[in-house]
Amino acid sequence: MIKGVFIIKLKGTKILMKVLKEEGVDTIFGFPGGAVLDIYDELVKTDIKHILVRHEQGAAHAADGYARASGKVGVCLVTSGPGATNTVTGIASAYMDSIPLVVFTGQVPTSLIGNDAFQEVDIVGITRPCTKHNYLVSDIKDLARIIKEAFYLARSGRPGPVLVDLPKDLIQSSAEYKPIKDVQLKSYNPTYEPSAKQLPKVIKLIKKSERPMIFAGGGVILSGASRELKLFANKIQAPVAASLMGLGAFPASDPLWLGMLGMHGTYRANMSSAECDLMIGIGVRFDDRVTGRTDAFASKAKIVHIDIDPTSISKNIRVSTPIVGDCKTTLKRLNKLLGSEDLKGLNKARKPWLDQIIEWRSTKPLAYEQEKAIKPQFVVETLYEVTKGEAIITTEVGQNQMWAAQYYHFDKPNSFLTSGGLGCMGYGLPAAIGAQVACPDRTVVDIAGDGSIQMNIQEMATAVQFNIPVKIAILNNGYLGMVRQWQELFYDKCYACTEMDHAPDFVKLAEAYGAVGLRATKPEEVKPLIKKALAIKKPVIMDFHVEREEGVYPMVPAGAAITDMLLV
Repeated sequence: MIKGVFIIKLKGTKILMKVLKEEGVDTIFGFPGGAVLDIYDELVKTDIKHILVRHEQGAAHAADGYARASGKVGVCLVTSGPGATNTVTGIASAYMDSIPLVVFTGQVPTSLIGNDAFQEVDIVGITRPCTKHNYLVSDIKDLARIIKEAFYLARSGRPGPVLVDLPKDLIQSSAEYKPIKDVQLKSYNPTYEPSAKQLPKVIKLIKKSERPMIFAGGGVILSGASRELKLFANKIQAPVAASLMGLGAFPASDPLWLGMLGMHGTYRANMSSAECDLMIGIGVRFDDRVTGRTDAFASKAKIVHIDIDPTSISKNIRVSTPIVGDCKTTLKRLNKLLGSEDLKGLNKARKPWLDQIIEWRSTKPLAYEQEKAIKPQFVVETLYEVTKGEAIITTEVGQNQMWAAQYYHFDKPNSFLTSGGLGCMGYGLPAAIGAQVACPDRTVVDIAGDGSIQMNIQEMATAVQFNIPVKIAILNNGYLGMVRQWQELFYDKCYACTEMDHAPDFVKLAEAYGAVGLRATKPEEVKPLIKKALAIKKPVIMDFHVEREEGVYPMVPAGAAITDMLLV
């Protein structure tokens, strides 16, 4: 006993479970193996739920989906060697999208590290470029501290994945344990409070601006700043566009909503970025899929960039006014400053600008023509109508992802889960499982392509085993659709290796897994099928046979300016 604190000696596996409970972990997605058998033996003695995936990539994506839907840190547990390497794609996807994960990997005993032992890999070295931080635990005395640090790093500042590598002999050994209340890292101090000197500069720019716009990204959602963003936009009467990761940060039903900005963004959002005289970027990276040709992006505008990560500011686009700080905290400060300003004249000053946006919206809307064959846009719009916009939507990657972003209108944050930065096919199904576990009372739908769904289709077994009633809407066009679209436009319709020959019968495949399979081949079958699927309290695959060569438009060709859109 030291100063009134009782210190007990515990095995490493028990220390791990204690700290997980202290961190509020209620679910782990994982797959057992030799190096982590001791952990699993202890895990089943706790009330922490374990979801057994069928592939470790699925564990990482499911933890990612859980984190995005819940706002908590997602956790996965895998064995050494191939178990660890199979998580790398999921870790990289979470890293690029700033998603808080803690990934526990087993490792061979410390005496065998470096000896090419069975199922040994240097997972710390492999994941160093795609984790926020990682650890190889080398002393049992450090275990509790390292786990606490891992969760702190994952959720604080700009969130991200942290990996903890656990040698088998270490977790079998014992050490004295006492709870760690506070984590302090001398070299890591995220800036949450914005500079008081910079905020008045933003107010001054807002008051001078005639054509302002706000560009919201995933950082708004991660910081829980959606309410503050809506108040800010309405105060200054500035229209709002979002990146793919920022969908849901601002209500799509609000009159100030412009839609998604970028390669497949709306005409009004892309044109607004070119014609605005002030762009306020909040929690965005200004990545290449948004900016197009950088020298032509927002060329008439002063640019304010608010982000908690100082390395993101002026990384891709030079900005006029940088503000390092948490999005929510910064918006609260700006709203407070705006509250003391006379903004009555702004509505009148902004009218010509807002009228121009209304004209763009009416003359160049997102559009398609529903004919004899089912159009994929029609499926997404019908899904939106039936769910009343209340579902959590996950996606795979490709055309399905873009149609979901364009035609399912998100009013709430944490409702659109997609692999944005990495563009990882196979993300949607395991992410939907994670989201459904996090939000059991919500409808969760994975909008997928017939190519991408097969990347992690084995997770249907996970959904069935744990009775996780996710719904999968496959936009089945018999192609790797987005690649085919590029080949159509830029490779003289040479569809090299993009036709999905010998695709499975998805209805029979669903039934083989013990799920429900439904199919629609005509437009009039779409709405009844969706209603039927949503009423079933089991995993369901909906197989929609859609127009084979339908494209995603608008589209900005690679290397073009964001205003150089192909509209048909």
